[in-house]
Amino acid sequence: MELSDKTELFERMPIPRAVMKLAIPTILSSLVMVLYNLADTYFVGMLNDPVQNAAVTLAAPVLLAFNAVNNLFGVGASSMMSRSLGRGDVDMVKKSSAFGFYCALISALVFSGLCILFRTPLLHLLGADANTIDATNGYLKWTVLCGAAPAILNVVLAYLVRAEGSALHASIGTMSGCFLNMILDPFFIMPWGLSMGAAGAGLATFLSNCVACLYFFVLLWVRRERTVVCISPKKFGFQKEVVLGVFGVGIPASIQNLLNVTGMTLLNNFTSGFGADAVASMGIAQKVNMVPLQVTLGFSQGVMPLISYNYSSGNRRRMKDTILFTLRSVIPVMTGVLILFSVGARPIIHAFMENEAIVEYGSRFLRGFCLSMPFICMDFVTVGVFQAIGWGRAALCFAILRKIVLEIPALIVLNALFPLYGLAYAQFTAEFVLAIAAVIMLRRIFARTAASEQHG
Repeated sequence: MELSDKTELFERMPIPRAVMKLAIPTILSSLVMVLYNLADTYFVGMLNDPVQNAAVTLAAPVLLAFNAVNNLFGVGASSMMSRSLGRGDVDMVKKSSAFGFYCALISALVFSGLCILFRTPLLHLLGADANTIDATNGYLKWTVLCGAAPAILNVVLAYLVRAEGSALHASIGTMSGCFLNMILDPFFIMPWGLSMGAAGAGLATFLSNCVACLYFFVLLWVRRERTVVCISPKKFGFQKEVVLGVFGVGIPASIQNLLNVTGMTLLNNFTSGFGADAVASMGIAQKVNMVPLQVTLGFSQGVMPLISYNYSSGNRRRMKDTILFTLRSVIPVMTGVLILFSVGARPIIHAFMENEAIVEYGSRFLRGFCLSMPFICMDFVTVGVFQAIGWGRAALCFAILRKIVLEIPALIVLNALFPLYGLAYAQFTAEFVLAIAAVIMLRRIFARTAASEQHG
């Protein structure tokens, strides 16, 4: 994307068109990522073996932990890049992108090494028992021990490319790996193929992430004279402004994700006490619920470069209108999802596994999860705004409020009051309160925007 094109997109293009140009590719790539996760669940579920399905569910917190690195260097660097673009500082954009890329690579290698070194205690921490430990280990072998680097770099590179407004290319790179994963899954998982079960799903994911990374490397090489995204070692360094700018947003975003991992691990450990059927059904319900969540996340991440750029360039009115348009677009959609999941929970779960016990568990879990949909919009978009404008502390406060203050205590209390089934309502409890806090914080940001404009 030429610099003149960036100026047109960020400064002059009508807001609905600019938001959709940035958000729709991001949403599509997020949805495709969910679909490929669902593909793992779907094809493993076709084996009608709860142990294999439970393995994918139990390993999920480790894969979610990848997002701690993705957020630290992907969200942090991309926010720094977009804010630097708004100020017209191209050199800082290149230094920020190189810093994000190489730190992500180093972190991924360290992540894999630690998981190899502490594999056995990690499996027990995830809730694996004598029945599920072998299958869980087989899945982790490919997705984490071998696959951490391509999985993390794939996402971080997408963030960096999206930061300069190239949302379509970011999405193509991500989706290329996802589509390949869905093609490979049945060949590696099913008895008529390699019959690897959950381990086959992990191998398909590993190969797909390698292909996605290759796409981004080729893209950056072809566009090397036109892109401001830089992964040259010459631009990598620990310049104070770069480190503080990236970490100021990235560390709170990373902590937020680690808290999500903690919450999911606690949820899986509570669920594992009720047997493999309960774990498998919880995993299916969670992944179905991730589809609408990724739509909201896609909107909030997609518009971040537009919000960052206009915040730094001083066009606060355009920033505010972007936020309001995003909320008006996504909240009605999520309300519709709530109705759909509430009414169609049983057939949705049944599509993944023809096991009456799992359908019964899963449909009740899904009805509990979906209650948070209209409220989680406010949470995700508001945190996206915090990250876009560099308010890392505010994003961290929301993360602590969501997990430590609200959701984790709700898991403990609701499980005690309503064993197993109460677990699915903890997210709704947290997001209802957070939606109120989000409205208060956005009103405060808008008030500061109005005061800034009057002063100007």
